[in-house]
Amino acid sequence: MLLHIIARGKIGRSPEAELTDRYLKRIAWPVKVTELPDRGGNMPAPPAGSITVLLDERGEPMSSTALAKILEKWRDGGKREARFMIGAADGHDDKARGEADLLLSFGPATWPHLLARAMLAEQLFRATSILANHPYHREG
Repeated sequence: MLLHIIARGKIGRSPEAELTDRYLKRIAWPVKVTELPDRGGNMPAPPAGSITVLLDERGEPMSSTALAKILEKWRDGGKREARFMIGAADGHDDKARGEADLLLSFGPATWPHLLARAMLAEQLFRATSILANHPYHREG
C-alpha cells in the first residue's frame, strides 16, 4: 500500500525537511510526497481503493500501535493508497473534513504544518516498524 503525504506549503531546505526526509527514507513501504501551494494547486485525484486521512485538530488522537493496526487493516483489506492530507495554516474546510475517511489529531496543541509533516513521517515509520516487528517502537 502506498503511503501518500499531500501537504500544503513548501517545506524547502529546512531542518523540518531534513527530519521529514530522514524518516521517509526509513519506511520500507512505498511513500510519495506531493506538495501543493498554500492556496489553489491541483489536488491529485484519489485512485480507486484509496483512503483519505486528514490531519486535523478536531480529529481522533491515536496511539502509534492503533495507527499501525489501522494501516494493517487497510493494507490487508486491499486498499491501494492511504492519503494523508496536511492543510495550510488554516487547516481544512468542512467539506474536506466531511469527505475524509479519518480525521487524525496529534493532540490538542496547535502544531506548525511543517513540523506536523515531520511528525507524520515519524509516526508512519513507527507504525510500519511495529507491523514489521522492528525494535524501533518500545511500549511501556
